[in-house]
Amino acid sequence: MKPEPIICFIIFLYGIIIGSFLNVCIYRIPLKKNIVTTPSHCTQCGYRLQWYELIPIMSYLFLRGRCRKCGSKISIQYPIIEGLNGVLYVWVFLIHGLTPVSVIYCLCVSALIVMSVIDFRTYVIPAGINIFLGIAGIIRVLYDFENYMDYIIGSVGVSGFLLLIYIITRGKGIGGGDIKLMAVIGLILGWKYNILAFVLGCILGSVIHLIRMRVSKKDRVLAFGPYLSAGIMIAILYGKPITDWYIGLYISG
Repeated sequence: MKPEPIICFIIFLYGIIIGSFLNVCIYRIPLKKNIVTTPSHCTQCGYRLQWYELIPIMSYLFLRGRCRKCGSKISIQYPIIEGLNGVLYVWVFLIHGLTPVSVIYCLCVSALIVMSVIDFRTYVIPAGINIFLGIAGIIRVLYDFENYMDYIIGSVGVSGFLLLIYIITRGKGIGGGDIKLMAVIGLILGWKYNILAFVLGCILGSVIHLIRMRVSKKDRVLAFGPYLSAGIMIAILYGKPITDWYIGLYISG
């Protein structure tokens, strides 16, 4: 069942509200600050933000991207993350309909956004993100328990391959966080779509990072998490048509 336009708008509102919280996580998790109890405040002057300064996207526009108290510039990241989360929520529900699986996928998308930004900046995937995704994965398996082996194989298959690379290269070829990420994502996607997500992540990582190395003179070390996340999101949205197309090449041949 596809959502009506008014439902899509409501989903978008939920998405940008949660997106506002994602910005809090992105800023505070690397600093090991509390993401729940500490009030929202200006990172420059410490001014405690009022409720009308916390309206997703709109507050940034009304304040013209600056703190009302000290006038310091507010990062464009805030409305981008809020809007992106809202758009992806609507996108997921349009593809998968009004189902509990769509809710799980949306939670997964939000966690991947936080993880991608943090990993891109720090080269570390927070353990809490993988734990959160693992819980979502367990719920996904329980919801489709008759096919539980698909998810178990999905969890062990890709992560087992990455673990082998980790052992052979003594941790230089892949990070431990990436291994754990693909293990918990396997519980959400199942083996077919998890393999697809991994392959897409490798392709995106290879192409985009080579371009960044050439254009921006980046070194060879890359944060793999954002590329894996992009592959996972593509698999969530279009995993079935892509795999059906790929399998069809062999059937028709």
